[in-house]
Amino acid sequence: MAWYNEKGNEYNYVLSTRVRFARNLVDYPFAPRLDKTGAEEIAERARDAYSDYEYTDFESMDAVTARSYAERRLVSPAFLTVKGTHGLLSKGNTYIMVGEEDHLRIQSIYPGLALDEAYAEAAGACDVAEEKLKIAYDDNFGYLTHCPTNLGTGMRASVMMFLPALTMTGAMSRIAGQLGKLGLTVRGTYGEGSEESGYLYQVSNQVTLGISEADTIAKLKEIVSQIIENEKKAEKLLVERDGDKLRDRLMCSVGTLRYATMLSSAEFMQLYGKVRFALNLGYTKEMEHTTLDKLSVVTQPAMLGAVADPRERDTLRAEKVRKEIWKDE
Repeated sequence: MAWYNEKGNEYNYVLSTRVRFARNLVDYPFAPRLDKTGAEEIAERARDAYSDYEYTDFESMDAVTARSYAERRLVSPAFLTVKGTHGLLSKGNTYIMVGEEDHLRIQSIYPGLALDEAYAEAAGACDVAEEKLKIAYDDNFGYLTHCPTNLGTGMRASVMMFLPALTMTGAMSRIAGQLGKLGLTVRGTYGEGSEESGYLYQVSNQVTLGISEADTIAKLKEIVSQIIENEKKAEKLLVERDGDKLRDRLMCSVGTLRYATMLSSAEFMQLYGKVRFALNLGYTKEMEHTTLDKLSVVTQPAMLGAVADPRERDTLRAEKVRKEIWKDE
């Protein structure tokens, strides 16, 4: 089941958890110098190693369908720019990008706060690569990766957090600065280079060399717990400072979401953030968190299908919201 259809631990503040490993095969250059034959051989070896996984070919896939995978956060935006042989291996909560920046990007995605579960599953998939493929490794630098920032464990663990109160109180820039000193980073909704949307942020480790996988997971768990507590304190501060105005503003967003006949992606995500915050504060009970989280994915442009006219797409998005939440015919 897709991560956005389930209510995980700490669902008020955490949408999903991802643990990703970068791995490369020996005897093959990194992506910029990899030729067509090499890319095809890597894909074939990966498919043989993970024979019980489903393989989806992206080389011949149309642009809209490919983009829908990125909107579901199953592949990276960079994966969509790859030319030539590349594809996705999938099984359960694990998705392996074959032919991105590294030969293999092995990742497990879980709903809510689930660092231990995501780590265990992704690490298990890595064990398959170690057993069946020759993986590039150096005694001094650890796993050899295309980008030097992934050297060492090659592991990035990230948690997608919903932080409206910390955003509204202007605390996020301070928190981002503090996390940087701890070897962690805060990114936008779709990872590196993206902006925050709907009060959603990715908190992840930045350092992979000189620290163990277990220590990285433990540190991230501790920091995420602290951020959740800070968000709760910021919620209380906002309510105590001017709760009536806050309630009115958030409930106006509920009304707009209910009756809008056209919604752009940006407009929906703005409303999504405010309505989800209203749910957290108990101002409304007209929907579930999972309903909103699902809509934040399935109303993205490519997920709505090949609709050329933006106005038609915006109308379709608004209709989908009304049908999903309020069961409008």
